[in-house]
Amino acid sequence: MLLLLALGIGVLAGCGTRLLLRARSFDAILGLTLLSYAVNLFIFAMGRVKVDAVPIVRKGVTSTLAHTADPLPQALVLTAIVISFALTAVLLGIALRAHQQSGNDQVDGRG
Repeated sequence: MLLLLALGIGVLAGCGTRLLLRARSFDAILGLTLLSYAVNLFIFAMGRVKVDAVPIVRKGVTSTLAHTADPLPQALVLTAIVISFALTAVLLGIALRAHQQSGNDQVDGRG
C-alpha cells in the first residue's frame, strides 16, 4: 500500500514537473495542478496512513495516534485543495486573457 502511494506521488510530481517546464501556459497550469495533487498526497501520507482508524475518541480507549486518525494532515490537505482550486481558476483566467490578446499560449511570447 505504501509503495503504491509513494509511486503515485512520484509519478504525479514527475509529470507535473515535466509539464511545468513546457513553454505553453495551459501545460504549465496542468503541471502546477499535478504538482499540487502530489503535495496533497504527500502531506496526507505524512499523517501516517492507517486503515480503519476512527477519527473520534471513544470512551475507554486512550486518545493516542495508535487508536485514532490524525486530523491535522486531513485539515491541511482540505485547505490546500481549496487554495489550489482557486489558484488554478485565477491562472486559467489569466491564460485565457493572454491567449485572447496575443493569439497563442506561449509563455515566452513567441508564436
